[in-house]
Amino acid sequence: MVVGAFPMAKLLYLGIRQVSKPLANRIKEAARRSEFFKTYICLPPAQLYHWVEMRTKMRIMGFRGTVIKPLNEEAAAELGAELLGEATIFIVGGSCLVLEYWRHQTQQRRKEEEQRAAWDAMRDEVGHLALALEALQAQVQAAPPKGALEELQAQMREVRAQLHAGDPPSTPGAASTSQAVSSPKK
Repeated sequence: MVVGAFPMAKLLYLGIRQVSKPLANRIKEAARRSEFFKTYICLPPAQLYHWVEMRTKMRIMGFRGTVIKPLNEEAAAELGAELLGEATIFIVGGSCLVLEYWRHQTQQRRKEEEQRAAWDAMRDEVGHLALALEALQAQVQAAPPKGALEELQAQMREVRAQLHAGDPPSTPGAASTSQAVSSPKK
């Protein structure tokens, strides 16, 4: 994946550079034409850059105490305009990276919130299922044992058999009702 990402980063960098190049060119032209821009914005960074660059080169070559002459105004203005143009490109590219990072973080945060919501929903569902399971277990425990059900079924079969046979069930209440009905006729 790293190999595939590297050309995309290069392509993105070149795209940003090409988009911001016209802006940098306009800034350079303004720096060359405007005296204020040239004097206060382009010359100081150009002279500082020249001084640091020359000082570093002299130290690398072994010359420690040499005095560095400043650039002439025309060369400093040109270098300052180039530095300003490159800084513009860098700022635009950096802004794009910061915006992309911010967008990615927002997306990541939203994704985590969705996952957290799904997790909470699943936890609630598990809680509801656990309560339902406890209720079903209580019902199973409250149900009569299997032997009692078989005994009840056997009694029901006996009652059905008696009903089908045509014999009324012999109960003490049935005999007293037949006597009560026969006594008013006398």
